[in-house]
Amino acid sequence: MLGSGFGQRLGRIALASSVVFGAGKAAEVAATPLTPFRYEDQAQRHCPSDKVVWLDFRKGVYYRKGQRLYGQGFDGSFVCASEARDGLYQSSPLGLR
Repeated sequence: MLGSGFGQRLGRIALASSVVFGAGKAAEVAATPLTPFRYEDQAQRHCPSDKVVWLDFRKGVYYRKGQRLYGQGFDGSFVCASEARDGLYQSSPLGLR
């Protein structure tokens, strides 16, 4: 079992693209690929019409700009907000500051 953030990230991506069983038939789930960036401006160039969020892989949540934990920690990356939502990550319940 991998304990690193990278291993957990791969596990989440594999889970999001796994096969779902229902009503006796198997259906493929199409997951949006997650493109993590080290710097905020790189992520903004990747998705110019979307907001950039800080995705904490360890906690499985993302933070919007203005939140205290935005851009903090070693187990995270800047990503597009739509990719984070489509990747089944949750928005942080902490308010904006």
